[in-house]
Amino acid sequence: MKKIFMIALASFAFTACQQNTAKENNSTTSTELSSTNEAKIGAVASPDAAILTFAEESYDFGKIKQGESIHYDFKFKNTGKTPLIISNAVATCGCTVPEPPKDPVLPGAEGVIKVIFNSAGKMGVQDKVITVTSNGNPSVNEVRLVGEVTQP
Repeated sequence: MKKIFMIALASFAFTACQQNTAKENNSTTSTELSSTNEAKIGAVASPDAAILTFAEESYDFGKIKQGESIHYDFKFKNTGKTPLIISNAVATCGCTVPEPPKDPVLPGAEGVIKVIFNSAGKMGVQDKVITVTSNGNPSVNEVRLVGEVTQP
């Protein structure tokens, strides 16, 4: 009888230790998840953050013949209170190449993102989105080139 009592007591103690370990792991996991979610969402932007304001968010190049290239400068202004740093500018396809400024744009200053669209191999209505990532508020902005490519 003593043996059965000792085995039951040992089993109970062992089970209780594992439950505490599981609770500790769960609390660590939830803490890790909340910090991961905060990192994905991002911190709330400072009221003094840079603000990227485009003069035009879309440019209609009209009708062009296949094989022609379009060059357009998207002009913008930093209407925030801190220097604007554009970290990346990418287009929806390789036929459109954006070139953002490499230097920070001071508050109140203007800048240009040069965009070249090559219509070689393209036909019909085109809508090219250029996504601009910066330290501004919001951190991601979009501009567009739209138009139609016809037979040469």
